[in-house]
Amino acid sequence: MKIAVSGKGGAGKTTISGTLARALARAGHDVTAIDADVNPMLGISLGLGMDGTDRLVGMRQELSEGTSDDAVHEYTIDGLIERFGEDAPDGVRVVVASRVDMPDHGCLCCGVSADRLLREMAGDGRTVLGDLEAGIGVLTRMEPGSLDVVLVVANPTPKSIEVARRAVEAAMAREIKVLVVANRIASEEDLEMIREVLGEQDMAIIPDDPSIARADAEGLAPIDLDDESPGVRAIVEISRRLVALPV
Repeated sequence: MKIAVSGKGGAGKTTISGTLARALARAGHDVTAIDADVNPMLGISLGLGMDGTDRLVGMRQELSEGTSDDAVHEYTIDGLIERFGEDAPDGVRVVVASRVDMPDHGCLCCGVSADRLLREMAGDGRTVLGDLEAGIGVLTRMEPGSLDVVLVVANPTPKSIEVARRAVEAAMAREIKVLVVANRIASEEDLEMIREVLGEQDMAIIPDDPSIARADAEGLAPIDLDDESPGVRAIVEISRRLVALPV
């Protein structure tokens, strides 16, 4: 299965992506997580901490700055994941997929974009989860059938809901299943605000959870801080819904 998580910057998509990847891995799935954000922080939400996340980003920076020699370049998808990835807790393999503008190398580590990586990675026998950059740019470049499902994260704010609406349209135009994730819901009014615009879509609800906010503030994975908090339990339930989807 191939899953992407989309939404406005700050909507909580990276926190959801990391927790979802861990929940799927704990349920026995072989999970590869792709950090496709221009500000790659998925490692923190996965439980790698700042040091592990910095190592992942640092490898990409070396390529971008031209300080790596040709021996470290990779020309296959599996080689890219092996060389530039790292193992997070529960066996999740995470790799940063930000594009490096060095086309002369002709290699995937420099020339691959997030949409191409998600498109070309095999989903058979492996769960691929992509934390997309903020907005809908990657979704608009995806081809029909290249993803099984897109989680569209929406907070109860007008800007977040508008980005979510556009993401839903982009995914549906490419014949990709959509699950709207209403995040940080503190009241029925919050939920109704999202439902007024996106209510025709399948929806999952994540309550406003101080434990998740605390994990973000402390640079921890929410599932490590408190795997029984209401927000984490809601994300685990989303993982079960995804596994039950026909693909």
